[in-house]
Amino acid sequence: MAAIRCAQLGLKTAIIEKYNSFGGTCLNVGCIPSKALLDSSEHYNNAAKHFEAHGISLKELSVDLSKMIKRKNEVVEQTTGGIAFLFKKNKITTFTGIGSFVDKNTIKITKEKGEEETVTTKNVIIATGSKPFSLPSIKIDKKRIITSTEALNLKEIPKHLLLIGGGVIGLELGSVYARLGSKVTVLEYADSIIPTMDKGLGKELQKSLKNLGFEFLLSHKVTGASVKAKKVIVNAENKKGETVTVEGDYCLVAIGRIAYSEGLGLENIGITLDERGKKIPVNGNLETPVPGVYAIGDVIKGAMLAHKAEDEGVFVAEVIAGQKPHIDYNLIPGVVYTWPEVASVGKTEEQLKEQGLKYKTGSFPFKASGRARASMDTEGFVKVLADVETDEILGIHMIGPRAADMIAEAVVGMEYRASAEDIARICHAHPTYTEALKEAALAATENRAIHI
Repeated sequence: MAAIRCAQLGLKTAIIEKYNSFGGTCLNVGCIPSKALLDSSEHYNNAAKHFEAHGISLKELSVDLSKMIKRKNEVVEQTTGGIAFLFKKNKITTFTGIGSFVDKNTIKITKEKGEEETVTTKNVIIATGSKPFSLPSIKIDKKRIITSTEALNLKEIPKHLLLIGGGVIGLELGSVYARLGSKVTVLEYADSIIPTMDKGLGKELQKSLKNLGFEFLLSHKVTGASVKAKKVIVNAENKKGETVTVEGDYCLVAIGRIAYSEGLGLENIGITLDERGKKIPVNGNLETPVPGVYAIGDVIKGAMLAHKAEDEGVFVAEVIAGQKPHIDYNLIPGVVYTWPEVASVGKTEEQLKEQGLKYKTGSFPFKASGRARASMDTEGFVKVLADVETDEILGIHMIGPRAADMIAEAVVGMEYRASAEDIARICHAHPTYTEALKEAALAATENRAIHI
C-alpha cells in the first residue's frame, strides 16, 4: 500500500523484500490463507451438521485436507501475484534480499547467496512486520509444537490440538480444525478469551466454540511443553497454583507476535528499540527520531492488524508528498473470523468504566432477526454504546453472521460522529443482518427496539 501510493503521488519508488513473494505475513501466512481454510472448513461443517435441516441429504461425506490446502495455496498465489502485477503497473523497482541501513540515506541489500548491493534514497519507510512470539519455556520444533505458519500446512487433521493462547489467531485456526473433527483444548493465561475486546463478545464466543467442541482452561499459566513419541505434553498452573498436564498430538503456540526489527542496522542511524516489544519509536507523522525515516504496521506501537498497516502506509506516503492525511486509531475495527464472526470498533464497556465516562447501552440478539433465522445463524448480538448526554456513539461491538462486513457501517457512522439516533433513523433493507445494528441503536435510545 505504501509503495503503490508513493508511486501514485509521483515519487520514484523501490521496494526491498526478503522473500520471493510479496504481501508479507497477511497474504502469505496470515489473513488470506487462514480465511481460505476457514471458508473451506465452514463448508464442511455446514454440510455435516446443517444441510439436513435444509432438506439436503449427503452420503459418505469426507475431508480431503491436502486438496483443501492446495486450494488455499492457489488463493495465496493469485493474491501475491496480483501485488507483483500492481508493482509493475506502478513502475516500482523491486530488490529481493534483506535491507539494512548503512546510513539514513543508504540501504545495503543482502541477497540470498550473500551478494550485496546498495541503494541511495531520500526517504525510507520501514514496514518489516512481525513474527510469531513464543515463551522461553517452549521450544517450537515446527513439527508437533507449531506456530500459525505451520498450522496452515498440516499433513493430517489433529486428533487433539492443544492451543496455547485464546486470542484471535489461535481461535481462528483452532476453529478450522475443530470443524474438521479435532478436539481443541485452549490454555489461556487471562480469565477470558479475546481479552482485548469487549468482555461480552468473549463470553458469547466461548459459548459458541464450546458447542463446536472446544475445551477451555482459562487463568492457566503454561510452564512448558515437550514432545514424546508423537505426543505433545503441555504443563500449566491453574489459578490455585496446582499443576495441570494436558496431552495432544499437536500444540499450536499463538500467544501473540513480536516486531521484526532485527538485522535492519537501526543502530547505524541511532534508532533505539522499545525494550519490551522491539518496536520502533515514531511521532504523530509516523516518522522515527531520524528525519526521513518512517515506520508503519506491526513494527511500531498499536494493534497488529493488516488494515491498520495499510492505512499507515498510505498516510506516510501522503505525508512525504506534502499532504495532510489523518488516521483515527480509535476507529480501526478489530475482527475475529470465527463463525459466528466477532467485530468491534471504538471503546469497550470496560474502557468506558475505567475512564469514568457516562454511557448508555443498547443490544439486539440475532435470534430475533428474521434474516438470521432464515439462514440458521442466530448466535450472537449487536451492542451499541453511546454517550448519555450527547448520544454520540462511543463503541459498537458485535458477534454474529457477517459481523466482519457489518462493522464497516459502524466505522462510517463513528467517523462522522453519528449518534445512536442517526443509525436508528437510517432505513436498513429487510431482511438483512444489518437490521440488528439499527435495532441495537434503537435500544440505546430510550429502549425503543421494535423486535424485542
